[in-house]
Amino acid sequence: MIQERTIDLYRCPHCNVASPHMFWDMAVETTDSAERNERRWVGYSCQSCGGVVLTVAPRVGQVFGHIDAMWPSSKSVDEAIPLRARTFLTQAVSSLHAPAGAVMLCASSVDSMLKEIGLKTGSLYKRIDEAAEQHLITREMAAWAHEVRLDANDQRHADDEADLPNTGDAQRLIEFVEALGQFLFVLPSRVQRGRGQTPSG
Repeated sequence: MIQERTIDLYRCPHCNVASPHMFWDMAVETTDSAERNERRWVGYSCQSCGGVVLTVAPRVGQVFGHIDAMWPSSKSVDEAIPLRARTFLTQAVSSLHAPAGAVMLCASSVDSMLKEIGLKTGSLYKRIDEAAEQHLITREMAAWAHEVRLDANDQRHADDEADLPNTGDAQRLIEFVEALGQFLFVLPSRVQRGRGQTPSG
């Protein structure tokens, strides 16, 4: 991909809208202290949310080449997280523009994760507290769960007393679910792989 007036992304990394309109908004060219390593930095703004994606491309001869890197990159869910929980979380990330739906998907992902570790009955909050009591997660992570909107039951039953979640609520919940997945599945998987690569003796 090269730096043109627009760039094609599958989803905006900020609002996750599909096929976002990303337009060239700003650009600067830089070199190192020896006036080498010439690069062009271009910021593209999403016409849906206003979020900016920064790209960088090196000069190759008389032109700038393909984009070397992009920030922020699109989110992906680690494959160490079990399929069902991973699918719900992936769909939640893709639904950030529809916060109530994203909250329900996050709750489903947490429910699936807890079932994977043997906690199958009770409310999400009760099972998260049980996970902390069994030292499967930290007390701090359990406290975090109580600070984010896991009350998806309100959304499912259209509770008239419950405030509808906003994008910020959904984003905070997605961050919690990602961290829970990292703690329960991704980090143990990495430790197991690392130990398997350690020479014996």
